[in-house]
Amino acid sequence: MKPIWIVDDDESIRWVLEKALARENLATKSFSNARDAMEALKTSAPQVLVSDIRMPGESGLELLQTIKAKHPGLPVIIITAFSDLDSAVAAFQGGAFEYLAKPFDIDKAVELIRRAMEESLRETSVEHDSADTPEILGQAPAMQDVFRAIGRLSQSNVTVLITGESGSGKELVARALHKHSPRASQPFIALNTAAIPKDLLESELFGHERGAFTGAQATRRGRFEQAEGGTLFLDEIGDMPFDLQTRLLRVLSDGHFYRVGGHQPLKANVRVIAATHQNLEHRVREGLFREDLYHRLNVIRLRLPSLRERREDIPILTRHFLAQSAKQLGVEVKRMSEGAMQFLSSLELPGNVRQLENLCNWITVMAPGQTVEAKDLPQELTEGQGFVAPVASTMTAPVVQTVETGYAVPESDGGNFNNGHQPISIPTAVQAESSTWATLLETEAAALLAAGQPEVMDMLGRQFESILIKTALKHTHGRKNDAAVRLGIGRNTITRKIHELGIAGAKDD
Repeated sequence: MKPIWIVDDDESIRWVLEKALARENLATKSFSNARDAMEALKTSAPQVLVSDIRMPGESGLELLQTIKAKHPGLPVIIITAFSDLDSAVAAFQGGAFEYLAKPFDIDKAVELIRRAMEESLRETSVEHDSADTPEILGQAPAMQDVFRAIGRLSQSNVTVLITGESGSGKELVARALHKHSPRASQPFIALNTAAIPKDLLESELFGHERGAFTGAQATRRGRFEQAEGGTLFLDEIGDMPFDLQTRLLRVLSDGHFYRVGGHQPLKANVRVIAATHQNLEHRVREGLFREDLYHRLNVIRLRLPSLRERREDIPILTRHFLAQSAKQLGVEVKRMSEGAMQFLSSLELPGNVRQLENLCNWITVMAPGQTVEAKDLPQELTEGQGFVAPVASTMTAPVVQTVETGYAVPESDGGNFNNGHQPISIPTAVQAESSTWATLLETEAAALLAAGQPEVMDMLGRQFESILIKTALKHTHGRKNDAAVRLGIGRNTITRKIHELGIAGAKDD
């Protein structure tokens, strides 16, 4: 991890911050003036920069401007006296992460620096993920039309509305539009508006001031601020609550917004790309979507074809996803026989590209041999009917309905699911209506009790909690506090459960 840079002409402030951060095992590098920091930026960069505003020579605001030009995603914390609060507001306009008002509490300063570090690491991860994302694959005429549209929009900042079925790749197209735009060097921030509870969505979009509502213990930047200078992708825009549509319209109209609980307008220099699988015209007629916002978003409409409309792309996509899955697991790439590929190309696949990718993950793990025949595919595909998972028992290998693929996966003897406990079977909506997770749980409990299994309540309870928390973490990309909110439990509770259940991959928001 890179060091934290401290820029202040006051030696005592530098010393206090250095010692406090050293106690937290955080490396630091100090400068007595902005010019030396600017010179150091030519060869290196910090994880977070903390700078005073008023110093001899160049000011902290000038340093901020230099940093944002070279490293737009780097969090900068400004130190200011109370008399400099107007300057602090100007600092926010320049992209500062937060400010520290003198005299400041050292523990709160360290906490703020830690939050800035987490955001820095998160944005770095997003950039790496974006860099690893392959170009969109497709040779079908319908996809060639999409590629041509992306090319025509490459030098434009115009708002784009992407429509298409779920799983058709709308976010990939949004990323491609950003990658080939003048904003490519700036952040790409994605937000699924349907995945955030209504009460939290406003804060997620626009941020909030400290004390704006219960639990708002610190000021937080929203997605508009995080995407400053870059692109904000709003997925499932058709599900946005009506009152928030008004706020979004105002931002798109005049480029200004307020944090929740804030009184200072903030300017947004952001390109908005929206996406939906719904018919927005129909939602406008029903009074569920603002007509003026619809026209504001629908400047350029880009429709993505479903996989049924581009069946000739299924072989190339399948080979790509099989290679990708094998690389992730460190195994040899599976090959589809000609018959299996023809069968796969004939399927409807209502989940589109996402379903095909999940199927390839299943094939990599579950299909026997290196050459995959049609008979090796999941039974629910080959039989053309809803798949009913067999009930787990103490005598047979249980079946787990995986979150990642949606296809049934028998647990191997060497599996490490739920800390070694036998998992319960959880069907999805595609399974027979006569079987529900509750009835399967009842059957599983009865089998365990009949077999004399000890501590059945604890075993099943841990599995249930583990599955819920893991699923919530997947939906929140590992953000622990967001997952707690989605599950309706406290932050301390989810932290304790993650530790007790040995769940990996969770991180603080």
